[in-house]
Amino acid sequence: MSEPQIVTIPCLSDNYAFLLHDPDTGATACIDVPDHAPIIAELDARGWTLSHILITHHHWDHVQGVDALKAAKGGAVCGCGADAARLPALDHKLAEGDSFQIGGLTADVLDVSGHCDNHLAFIVPAANAAFTADSLMALGCGRLFEGTPDQMWDSLSKLAALPPETMIYSGHEYTASNARFAITIEPDNPDLISRIAEIDAARTADRPTVPSTLALELATNPFLRATNPDIATALGLADAAPARVFAEIRARKDAF
Repeated sequence: MSEPQIVTIPCLSDNYAFLLHDPDTGATACIDVPDHAPIIAELDARGWTLSHILITHHHWDHVQGVDALKAAKGGAVCGCGADAARLPALDHKLAEGDSFQIGGLTADVLDVSGHCDNHLAFIVPAANAAFTADSLMALGCGRLFEGTPDQMWDSLSKLAALPPETMIYSGHEYTASNARFAITIEPDNPDLISRIAEIDAARTADRPTVPSTLALELATNPFLRATNPDIATALGLADAAPARVFAEIRARKDAF
């Protein structure tokens, strides 16, 4: 089995789309379509045939290019069946627990609602990849537009249980701003301090900070670290449940 290939495609001002390619079968999936033009250009440059368009959630900056991409390149549109009314026309309706094939690659579906209802993540074990869009993000998580803190904590806990070497492909280049907040929660975290230096160097060189490993997120992302007793104590929540600590961190980020 050949190694799957993943390409990160900057779109709009700070979005990312991703191409997942199975060299053995030629199947290629695009995860989210903020803008069709750069995705078409990448497919053409690589000579890849689009087989799937995967939608994580309904927000315009993740779906507005779907119809144009499908018209130009085909591909079966896959997204949350429960949210079909807010999504482009779906060829395949998905829900948590489903698995489907992208050529020879199996993709597993998780419901990671919180940022909005019916937000999906796509886990592709053979590619060591989790496409998390605006649920778990590099050094952050999505603002809670529709979901509750308990719901988002549950979603993040699902993702935190993946193998630590999993690469997290999130939907935006927000890492530098997330870092400025994260350091207010854990100013003495050596892993976070080191990561911030790497982020600054990457952005100075105009390099993406996405993807990141789950292990790195577990060590530095404050939204995954609500189980850490030192953080809970620092927030005045020493005896609180992790979901309550998460809610406090999210509220502080919203006000930051």
